[in-house]
Amino acid sequence: MKTIVKLVLTALAVIIIAKFLPGVSLDDSLTTPLIVALVLAILNVLIKPLLIILTLPITILTLGLFLLVVNALIILLADKLIDGFGVSSIWTAILFSILLSILQSVFHSLIGKESK
Repeated sequence: MKTIVKLVLTALAVIIIAKFLPGVSLDDSLTTPLIVALVLAILNVLIKPLLIILTLPITILTLGLFLLVVNALIILLADKLIDGFGVSSIWTAILFSILLSILQSVFHSLIGKESK
């Protein structure tokens, strides 16, 4: 149940970011943000650890800032996999990644306070 709530909150964050961030397009369907949230979760579990291991030297040299690029690559991969979702550039994907992380943190902190 907790995983479903997290996916729905991520889908809500994707909708909010797509409304305000130019360069991110999302079709009008309600299922597309849920699919985006699910695909991002799957890619973060399967692909992201491999990318982190492969880019470990540059991540260490940049003191972890290269992880923003890894997150952007995951978002661009989701863009290629999902028809109703689009990100225009790597810079937009980096900003989308940062905003998504912030919104997810806010949503999860609100959920955490209510469940206690």
